[in-house]
Amino acid sequence: MRSAYSVETVRTAERELMARLPEGALMQRAAAGLAAACADLVGRVYGSRVVLLVGSGDNGGDALYAGARLARRGAGVTAVLLAPERAHAGGLAALRRAGGRAVDAGAALGGGGVEELIERADLVVDGIIGIGGKGGLRPDAVPLAAAAERSRGAVVAVDLPSGVEADTGEVRGAAVRADLTVTFGTHKPGLLIDPAREYAGSVRLVDIGLELPAEPELEALQHADVAELLPVPRAESDKYRRGVVGIAAGSARYPGAAVLAVAGALRGGAGAVRYVGPAGDAVIARYPETLVSDRGPKHAGRVQAWVTGPGAGDDAATVGEVLAADVPVLVDADGLRLADAAVVRARRAPTLMTPHAGEAAALLGVERREVEGARLAAARELAGRYGATVLLKGSTTLVADPGGGAVRVNPTGTSWLATAGSGDVLSGLAGSLLAAGLSAVDAASVGAYVHGLAGRLAAEGAPVGAHDVADAVPEAWRNVLG
Repeated sequence: MRSAYSVETVRTAERELMARLPEGALMQRAAAGLAAACADLVGRVYGSRVVLLVGSGDNGGDALYAGARLARRGAGVTAVLLAPERAHAGGLAALRRAGGRAVDAGAALGGGGVEELIERADLVVDGIIGIGGKGGLRPDAVPLAAAAERSRGAVVAVDLPSGVEADTGEVRGAAVRADLTVTFGTHKPGLLIDPAREYAGSVRLVDIGLELPAEPELEALQHADVAELLPVPRAESDKYRRGVVGIAAGSARYPGAAVLAVAGALRGGAGAVRYVGPAGDAVIARYPETLVSDRGPKHAGRVQAWVTGPGAGDDAATVGEVLAADVPVLVDADGLRLADAAVVRARRAPTLMTPHAGEAAALLGVERREVEGARLAAARELAGRYGATVLLKGSTTLVADPGGGAVRVNPTGTSWLATAGSGDVLSGLAGSLLAAGLSAVDAASVGAYVHGLAGRLAAEGAPVGAHDVADAVPEAWRNVLG
């Protein structure tokens, strides 16, 4: 599992470690890891042209010491200083001793200005702002970031791309776009959450010996974690012991939503799927193994979890009836609009809500762009307000628990999943995992992970439909267990 910690936690761990180490040793560890990553990226260090964008903090010091290491290996290294009088003195001296040079960011150089120097570089190292930066780049740094984006070479960010916010993943102004981010000690939340994540490029973690608490701010499951959570039937299992999931979805206008939710549910680990609603003929025609009823949720038979909302239209009565059940309930799509907030808060059994950004914005009473720009805050706010686990869908899917604790971020998604009906498949899949006995947080996290992986496997770089994603779930499941 990958873990991410807040700036405050990281700085506390750094102070505790520095108190036990010789002065400057921690920065040297970071610089060594940064230089190694830069060398791997550029390939041939000797003769390469490296430009360091250096701010006034320790982030700039890391860049300067790494630049000195590259200069000793034969690279031509130039440090562009945004605040020459406040540049890290030790790092600057080390760079000059190694044969590197430093220039003022506003200097006019022979053959062109600083921006031209950056554009011609084989490698640009972003050490402008550290993990405490907020509000985007300062105006004097914006042209340098733009030149780095135009550069023919790769851009490497030190710890975090300058201009993005470490704790939230927000980008409130201009920011550096990196091809690679070399982060120290632990991931920071902004490296895992959009919109900041898209600025980070690939992320390489350098271990510098930090001792961190057991409870992170954010965590991302990996194959081994998901494999431990996936329900696997035992020898004595039958379809009822494996769990039964009820699907109350679809309408005369939207029968496909019911079919797709059932498709996801059938592949989600539960032993049986009960469908209730007006799309029974469409469901049974596609999936004859489904147990279909038209008598409403109360008379459908025993289930261990319900899914309600996909394609429900204005059927508030059915959504309300499902929410009254004393079993875990997943609420999606139209169900989010129809569900009574007070009823959701009063439920004693777990509730899992699965909105996309637009639905989350409507529930919170804000603009969609506010949710997309501050996804972590939105997921936490929704979970707290409704007393429910929230799976916030999007370019990075987040799972927040109403009790607080680490928020989970899903790393497997693909932009090809932005297709009609994909969310219905996810609802059925996660609902089936609920019925199989997983907690709401685990069902949401595992469902998003497998669904995202299925999307990747189905697409392979080409457009897919939601039914293709559902069909790829078994392959994704085997991929995780294998």
